[in-house]
Amino acid sequence: MPNFALKVTRLGFSLLQAVSPLLAGKTAFRLFCLTPSAKPKGAKARAAHAAGRVFLQSAERIEFRLAGGRRAHAYRINGGAAGRRQRYLVTHGWGSSMEYMTDLIGALAASGAEVIGVDFPGHGRAGGRFLHMGLAVETIAAAEARFGPFDATVGHSFGGAALMVSAAGLLPEIEALSAGKIVTIGSPSEMKWLFAGFGRMVGLERAAQAALEGEVHRLTGRRLEDFDAGEAAATMARPMLVIHAEDDKEVSANHARRYAASGRSVRLFWANGFGHRRIVSAEPVLAEIQRFLADDPIKNDAEIIPLFELPGKRASF
Repeated sequence: MPNFALKVTRLGFSLLQAVSPLLAGKTAFRLFCLTPSAKPKGAKARAAHAAGRVFLQSAERIEFRLAGGRRAHAYRINGGAAGRRQRYLVTHGWGSSMEYMTDLIGALAASGAEVIGVDFPGHGRAGGRFLHMGLAVETIAAAEARFGPFDATVGHSFGGAALMVSAAGLLPEIEALSAGKIVTIGSPSEMKWLFAGFGRMVGLERAAQAALEGEVHRLTGRRLEDFDAGEAAATMARPMLVIHAEDDKEVSANHARRYAASGRSVRLFWANGFGHRRIVSAEPVLAEIQRFLADDPIKNDAEIIPLFELPGKRASF
């Protein structure tokens, strides 16, 4: 958020929470869920988006209708062929879309697998400007209902966290995702740090911050603290590959260490040098994912990172 806009926003919340902390928290939640414009920013983003759109022109397109009139969108590659084949689900990060995930989709589809890539509400062809974790999990459930069980799921950043929340069955009214294997790329292991960082950024005081976090419970039936994917990973007896860069400036590498410390079914792969965004198309990353999908994961040793050591920074996914 530009400095001038942030100053105005902080002033607005300062005045609003002095009158009604509850209203300030609810307003902050709507701002928190506001997704960026889908229009690419910068020459590199425009080129990547254009190339991704060309790649996806031949894909089958499916629209999902979600609760409250929201929409999600899916692309299917290698669909409709006779005979049993692997089926993979790909999810993107906050502010992204499937156009930016086509290197990964192409690598997965090269094996002949059926690959489904979804645009969450507020992103890509789904349209709109609003998304929260509940809607992301609903989208994943809709994809499984439409296409059937997935042999593996691959998610970047927010999309990886959404897969973990889905697989752990953390939303009471949505059935748990039944994917055989899970791959997360630069993904957070819990969400409270994000809300805390956002609250600090816009200047929320304690009562308004509590109201902000209370919106999560109102919409999902679960407290914000319950969305701990790192803890949930320990309860899921399924192979998991965690990919992260120690130079990731948006999602701390400590999140990856928490995942890796959760159980012996987790493999940790460091993709250092690729940051938070280039990591989804890096050749070493694509090769490691292909190996993981073909083989059984091997547990890497990792220290347990307590929640209080995770940085409180607003990430852009």
